[in-house]
Amino acid sequence: MLPGVDFGEFVRGRAAAGTLVVQPRMGFDHPRKMRAGLSATRSAAAVTVGTVTLDSYTRLRDDAALADALARGRPLNGYPIVAHDPAVTAAMLAGLHGPDFPVQVRHGSAVPQDIFEALAALGLNATEGGPVSYCLPYGRTPLEESVRNWTRCVRRFAELREEGAEPHLETFGGCLMGQLCPPGLLVAVSVLEALFFQQHGVRSVSLSYAQQTHAGQDREAVAALRRLCGELLPAGSWHVVVYAYMGLYPVTAHGAHRLLGAAAELAVRSGAERLIVKTVAESRQIPPIEENVAALEFAAAVASRTARDGRSDTEDSETYQEAAALVHAVLGLGPDLGRALVRAFARGYLDVPYCVHPDNRGRTRSRLDGEGRLRWADTGALPLARNGSDRVARGVTSAELHADLHYVRRTFDRVDGERAPLTGGPAPVRAREGLPGGSSKADRTEGL
Repeated sequence: MLPGVDFGEFVRGRAAAGTLVVQPRMGFDHPRKMRAGLSATRSAAAVTVGTVTLDSYTRLRDDAALADALARGRPLNGYPIVAHDPAVTAAMLAGLHGPDFPVQVRHGSAVPQDIFEALAALGLNATEGGPVSYCLPYGRTPLEESVRNWTRCVRRFAELREEGAEPHLETFGGCLMGQLCPPGLLVAVSVLEALFFQQHGVRSVSLSYAQQTHAGQDREAVAALRRLCGELLPAGSWHVVVYAYMGLYPVTAHGAHRLLGAAAELAVRSGAERLIVKTVAESRQIPPIEENVAALEFAAAVASRTARDGRSDTEDSETYQEAAALVHAVLGLGPDLGRALVRAFARGYLDVPYCVHPDNRGRTRSRLDGEGRLRWADTGALPLARNGSDRVARGVTSAELHADLHYVRRTFDRVDGERAPLTGGPAPVRAREGLPGGSSKADRTEGL
């Protein structure tokens, strides 16, 4: 049994001292390499927490494929924690995981029972996910089944407190689809999943928000998230984590650095306590250890010279109004939050644009406006009050969707003389500018 470490307390304590905690999205299949990655993360010139990201077979609970891959020595895209004897993983973490270096396990599963049992056997008490955010974007597991699975797992995870370890869960809800999801919906799902965790016994939570297409809108979104946390969650039980952009990443080094720098600035200026980084190699391959360390140190350096802005967490922004309306509409569907979430998707009160999961109505659409802000093109049955031209549903062509999906990559990859300011950006390139048509389904990244 590994020593109990309070992940949430560690992050909140460093934030109170004025330091942003940075974290990689790191996972390797061999225990020796995974240990080397954690050791390098711990030694980086930054305040860090460690990550053990699991492989796709484990996430999908494809035990046969995992066993075959291990038997044949085929490489995996993460750490197979369920396949390894607990003693192997304990040895991999020994001397690294501790009060000054907490480690979080990241997965992406709608069927996480075996994962949580492995965590409990080891006493690892920090992980992430959620019944919605690890169901809709990544597979076809029925939402009702995912909610049942996560209910059992969260309750089991909460029992770690009886063994002397404060369990911590991070909601992935602020990262739905990775891109082109208006911030009000991201904030709402993040808050709802955090409430779900606390309803089932996990007191310490973190709430995610993924960097989107416009820095000003992102700061507004994190302020809205923090305000709702203050209204709905117990004080001292939560913190906010920002993810560097999860859509199509820049392919140039200068573009990747600019985008990661903007994410670090967003985290600090908005008062977030933790940042999950991406690397220069992100668009081409699973990043090696040295790329992860370079990204951590770069983000920490940018954060150290960035000051928090004067935006108030009580500001009554459009994003706050949308998120609050969605959260309270779902809470009004019944006291059991899991059942309320299922009902909300059935009625279209929650509806993720461009998500093809069978339990998602798929009536909403989003688009970028002339400033690069994410807007609703069609709100479907979302319980939102719309004004003016927003009341009229606006179709999105495949060419426009293709352009919007590539907007961030295109903007940040531009050469020096053409670069857009971090606080906004040029108008999105549309079909009229000659871009070829694209897929009608949004690209997405794995939930790492």
